[in-house]
Amino acid sequence: MKILFVCTGNICRSPLAEGILRKKLQLLHVAAEVDSAGFEAFHAGDHPDSRAIATGKKYDIDITTHTARLFNTLDFQNFDLIYIMDDSHYNRIKQFARNKADMEKVDYVMNLVHPGQNYNVEDPWYGDINGFEEVFKKLDKACGILSEKIALK
Repeated sequence: MKILFVCTGNICRSPLAEGILRKKLQLLHVAAEVDSAGFEAFHAGDHPDSRAIATGKKYDIDITTHTARLFNTLDFQNFDLIYIMDDSHYNRIKQFARNKADMEKVDYVMNLVHPGQNYNVEDPWYGDINGFEEVFKKLDKACGILSEKIALK
């Protein structure tokens, strides 16, 4: 199983989700490939935001070695599941999709918690550390559900 999380710059939400899911799968002794990417080039090659790193560290999740990268069309063939964080990402990813099969791999990450609701995970970058904490809690819940689903396969 190969899972990709996608957000805007790949320095806040998606690397946190990647780190959370990796940790949960490791605790369940489940092998899977987990990665993340973004849509905006201005952070490509950067490490995660310091507030994302601090929030992850608080929960024993180390994302310091992550390097932001751009989403590309090959990600559709390289991943089984692609989770986006908000409406803007859904609209952007549709522009990359080559066909209906590509889009069938895509879902809002919060649909794991609230199926079919398409709830957004707000971008914490514009706020303070408390926003990162809220994002972490949402992603932790979603990744908990996802890790259990993967473990059952």
